[in-house]
Amino acid sequence: MTTARPSGPLLLGVRHHGPGSARAVRAALDAARPQAVLIEGPPEGDALLPLAADEQMRPPVALLAHAVDDPGRAAFWPLAAFSPEWVAIRWALAHGVPVRFIDLPAAHSLALAEEGERERRPGPDDERRPGPDEERRSVPVDPIRVLAETAGYDDPERWWEDVVEHRVPGPPGAAAADPLAAFAALGEAMTALREAYGDGGHPRDAVREAYMRVQLRAARKEFGGAFAVVCGAWHVPALEARTTQTADRALLKGLPKVKTELTWVPWTHRRLARHSGYGAGIDSPGWYEHLFASPDRPVERWMTKVAGLLRDEDRFVSSAHVIEAVRLADTLAAMRGRPLAGLSETTDAVRAVMCEGSDVPLALVRDRLVVGETLGEVPDTAPAVPLQRDLTRQQRTLRLKPEASERELELDLRKETDAARSRLLHRLRLLGIGWGEPAAGRGSTGTFRESWRLHWEPELYVRVAEAGVWGTTVHSAATARAESDALASTALAEVTALAERCLLAGLTEALPVVMRVLADRAALDADVGHLADALPALARTLRYGDVRATDTAALGEVAAGLAERICVGLPPACTGLDADGATALCRQVDGVHTAIGLLAGAVPADADGLRARWRSVLHRLTARDTVAGVIRGRAARLLLDDGHLAQDEAARLMGLALSPGTPPADAAAWIEGFVGGAAGGGMLLVHDERLLALVDSWLTGVPAGTFTDVLPLLRRTFSAYEPGVRRTLGELVRRGPDAGTGPGTGAVPGRESTAPGFGPVLDAARADAVVPVLRLLLGLDAGTRAAETSEQHEERLEATG
Repeated sequence: MTTARPSGPLLLGVRHHGPGSARAVRAALDAARPQAVLIEGPPEGDALLPLAADEQMRPPVALLAHAVDDPGRAAFWPLAAFSPEWVAIRWALAHGVPVRFIDLPAAHSLALAEEGERERRPGPDDERRPGPDEERRSVPVDPIRVLAETAGYDDPERWWEDVVEHRVPGPPGAAAADPLAAFAALGEAMTALREAYGDGGHPRDAVREAYMRVQLRAARKEFGGAFAVVCGAWHVPALEARTTQTADRALLKGLPKVKTELTWVPWTHRRLARHSGYGAGIDSPGWYEHLFASPDRPVERWMTKVAGLLRDEDRFVSSAHVIEAVRLADTLAAMRGRPLAGLSETTDAVRAVMCEGSDVPLALVRDRLVVGETLGEVPDTAPAVPLQRDLTRQQRTLRLKPEASERELELDLRKETDAARSRLLHRLRLLGIGWGEPAAGRGSTGTFRESWRLHWEPELYVRVAEAGVWGTTVHSAATARAESDALASTALAEVTALAERCLLAGLTEALPVVMRVLADRAALDADVGHLADALPALARTLRYGDVRATDTAALGEVAAGLAERICVGLPPACTGLDADGATALCRQVDGVHTAIGLLAGAVPADADGLRARWRSVLHRLTARDTVAGVIRGRAARLLLDDGHLAQDEAARLMGLALSPGTPPADAAAWIEGFVGGAAGGGMLLVHDERLLALVDSWLTGVPAGTFTDVLPLLRRTFSAYEPGVRRTLGELVRRGPDAGTGPGTGAVPGRESTAPGFGPVLDAARADAVVPVLRLLLGLDAGTRAAETSEQHEERLEATG
């Protein structure tokens, strides 16, 4: 049976991103041969349509529209190879037929979206609640779900596959099916839905449809009725409705408007799987692409793809598995009354036959094939902001191709290309373009290695457009952004962190401004906590001079000044603190201690004096009873680790802190500072049983009434230890105080020791015996060690872990 051709325009109602709709559109256009093709989309994109025929254009792609004055206000219109709109565009370009977009202009839709956001923000006096009728109308209707439920299906995707996506050509010799029959049936169904649900919870559709009707009237004057319209099936009844030009113009009168720019950008299958753009996100873009590209024997071809993927992952999958999986999928489809095996049947068959019932490899199939990692491409001639062009040029020069899948990147900053890559990624982060994020790479004590995690998302094109206000190149934009951030910052730590980022990004032009602001903020800020927060970033920054060839002399002077002020102001700041304040300042003491160690190497002119002044501060902190216990304990531990506190003195300080006259809470705080946190105190207690005995004696003597008060603090301290350390400590406590000698204690039989595990003095002969082994491991000898450069030596150390 052949459906009668309509006398007016050919209205092809489709489902966005539907391969069955795409095939039907192509067949309908081939049969009707319209003189023009009109497509649902922003009319500002008409000038970009010829690029769809470019050889470099590879879907999935998207039209990106953004407001010129506010690039962050943007919208996407994504198109895949199996999108009906894309098929219609390519058909029109291939046949030399005019093709145009007829939806509401992006200039209006972006402005309306902004107004809608403001309307959704409730005011302080907004207590009105919608009535039941308003609430029912405000819930958007999913027409596909309604039609599926009407047909007795509980899954709308399954219904759509059965009635549209799995429509296959008839056998050879059979009469050709009318390509318009499906569109006519779908149009009738949508008309019934619109009569029942009105706008379906989409009030702005009335404005869009009014604009489309205006465009259709203009097309009738130009082409008569010989043109085709490709739009969402939901809009077909509204476009067929009889309305007047005056009524439609009235709906469009007074619409807000913003200045916009449009371009093509690459899109990804993973982004198609989200509800964005047309509002028609799909769950399985990879599967739909397969259906569109494989109209014949789709199940067999799909199982072959799955088998290839699993073989690449070292799973045994033979041809027999493929044959059996196809048979099972077809059997399941027949049992479920489906015309062809769909995604659910093929998934069940793959799980049973190729994955042995496991969902673990099946998750890989879904990620790689059902969704897919395809990233589209656009031609170089596509419009772009200057910043995007510069970024694209640098990506090609540095061989950093944007990829939809996440990947790790290891950089050796001594190599020119890797150093340039590092600068680019750091500049982009400073601009808010999060293409790369620093990651924990392989262990290295040097500063010449970086690890990054790269993942390109289509939304980053919007971030690039936003960042374009700062400059036309990545370098100039990052420099301007750094200077602006420095002038706008109010906290000293923000400026020091910015200085570090400028050096990482190689923004030497921004450093004078940042340094001037840094000096001003440092001179005015008298808060020791702020100074302590700022110093570590400066100390880390000073380490980059050697590898990145950056002059850090000015930073060294500021950092040394901050260190001096911290040494003067820290002891008074450590008194009169509550528990939270003491814990926070304890962490800051750790940071300052590490920073001064770095500064001593970076500012050699006063290295010994700086270390000595800091040691003096730590000694004062350990001796002051007014200082919070956690800080006194941490100061003692830092001195002990650096060899500036004898074991006897450490034991004496612990004995004082744990004396009966000390409140249990203060004693527990001292223990937390001494053996807790990042101090690694568990191994110290394992090897120094005298300190362990002091802790054990104090703990067993805590009164029952106060034990529950100190238990949370002790639990937090000791739960941070490794399970093996906790087990060893438990065994030592169970064995008692007479287990000070023997294997595992570190004590030497036949030699007196003031404390089990430690000798009274350094045994130089035993220490020297280790040197040959270390030199062998490092590949050093007396002739080559002196000739090594610092970089070579650092690399050797890094290579040996």
